[in-house]
Amino acid sequence: MKNLGDFTHQTLSDNSFTDRAVHISVQSMGRTIFLTPEIISFLEGEGNYTYIYTNAGKRYLVSKTLKSLAELLDSSFIRVHKSYLVNSNYVVERMEDDRMLRMSCGKEVMVSRRKIKEIANILDHNNMRISA
Repeated sequence: MKNLGDFTHQTLSDNSFTDRAVHISVQSMGRTIFLTPEIISFLEGEGNYTYIYTNAGKRYLVSKTLKSLAELLDSSFIRVHKSYLVNSNYVVERMEDDRMLRMSCGKEVMVSRRKIKEIANILDHNNMRISA
């Protein structure tokens, strides 16, 4: 028979962090809403606060840094600027010599000068589609 300490340690070590579902909780109109990465279009950081934009066009404010939220999200989220983290699945258009990205929600996100080539390569690789 296992004691509680052995069971808890084994259970925690068997579970990997990639298997757990990530939900970001936000407060809106006195309610707590849990956002999943699939519905997040992009995030905009402003100091210790972050605006989360969804594919439905809604915007939520959370009191977490962009860096701390980036650590929770998967590889489909790309840091394109010190203030922006985008979900590559929702990039619809690259404009102005890859300096701006248009998101599916209609918003435009700026790409930092130093990251233009890197972001272009990532998006080219992610969006390899066969068109007829």
